[in-house]
Amino acid sequence: MKRASITLATLSAALLLAGCASVAPDGLRGDVQSHVASRLPQGAQLAAAGAQERADAQTRVAEWLRQPVDVDTAVRVALLNNPALQARLAELAAQDAQRAQALTLFNPTLTLGRFTNGHEREIERQLSFGLVDVITLPWRTRWLGWQMEQATLAAAQDVLRLASDTRRAWLRAVAARQVLAAHERMHEAAEAGGELARRMARVGNFSRLQQAREIAVTQDAAAQLARARLNAALEHEQLARLMGLWGTQADFALPDALPALPAADALRSGNDAEATALRERLDLRALRRDLETTADRSGWAGVGAVLGDIGLSYSRNTATERATGHRETTRGWEIELPLPLFDWGGAATGRARAEVQRSAAQLQDAAIRARSEARSHWLRYRTAWDLAHQQQAEVLPLARFMQDEAVLRYNGMFISVWALLAEARRANQAVAAATEAQRDFWLAETDLQLALLGTSPGASAAPQPAQATSTPSPEGH
Repeated sequence: MKRASITLATLSAALLLAGCASVAPDGLRGDVQSHVASRLPQGAQLAAAGAQERADAQTRVAEWLRQPVDVDTAVRVALLNNPALQARLAELAAQDAQRAQALTLFNPTLTLGRFTNGHEREIERQLSFGLVDVITLPWRTRWLGWQMEQATLAAAQDVLRLASDTRRAWLRAVAARQVLAAHERMHEAAEAGGELARRMARVGNFSRLQQAREIAVTQDAAAQLARARLNAALEHEQLARLMGLWGTQADFALPDALPALPAADALRSGNDAEATALRERLDLRALRRDLETTADRSGWAGVGAVLGDIGLSYSRNTATERATGHRETTRGWEIELPLPLFDWGGAATGRARAEVQRSAAQLQDAAIRARSEARSHWLRYRTAWDLAHQQQAEVLPLARFMQDEAVLRYNGMFISVWALLAEARRANQAVAAATEAQRDFWLAETDLQLALLGTSPGASAAPQPAQATSTPSPEGH
């Protein structure tokens, strides 16, 4: 009896240790950071879960906002301060806790019974547990670990999407400020022409038709200015929202101009775009891991369906005769084995085979899409640079030359003041167009970076890991 008790205690301790799965203290934020560190601005970090870490992050954000916010600072603030990203990282931590729960063995079941009749009293004690949980623990540990790797890659894709969205919002906000400044200058020129037209009409040197034309130009410039102001305010608000700012913090300053265009020899080559996307994209890595997990699990599908759950129990029963007080103890082991009379695992095997085919097809489709996106976004990137460079190297100098010539001709009394003002408006319109072309290049560059190193630009959700419901035993208890 003593030896049996020692054996039972040893087995129980082994099962307890085997069923203890740990949860990552940082909620797998460190793993996500390792996936995206080389794809983010230097020093960019994810928000930690602790209260002290969050307070320190808010202090850093406040310091950054005292200066004009550049694009890298905007991304750093968003990663630390965006509530949606914090919710996503908390969801990842919950998934990790769910994995640990799924790897924790079910508690053994203790059954107690007391039965009496006219001759004796019987006490029954039974300790039972499922063997399949113990047998399949190494495989389930590997499968769920792979699934958590997929979940981590999915969260990393969300981090890169937020960084790209913040970059786009920053570029649009700064460009909108530049365009607004150009429209303000155009409106000033139009107002000057309108006021001069009113004065000349008042003294009889201008017809009512000519005055009406100048007033129409002024009204059109005022409408364009109002739209430019609205667009600048909305783009600033969008950037503040992505950065998780509100109230007085949302009144941060921005630079006055976009970054300069890179030189032609500094542009990314399109020769290795497809290879880079296939090698670096996180969504493809997640789908490869999904295929490996599904294929590895498929071998167990048929066996698991046939065997089901194997139960093992230890019993110790005591019967006491009422008349003599004689006590008799019986003890022993029981094992429960399902009989495969009806389900031979054919359906489960067919489902597993179909899931492997589905995972392989999804990976192939994603690879084809990644290749196409790499080519398409590189073409947009290169064309956007050509257009922006043309605006800055040809269109803007030509507009400035025409404006300077107009000033010279006006000083020589060869053209009227109306022609001079019209030329000034055209020059400022060229500045606005060049700013928008420069913005479009940097937007294309952001999309290209995401298409090569992260995931599909504009994708709504990252590939989700397969659920653990197809593992041999239920998750957790």
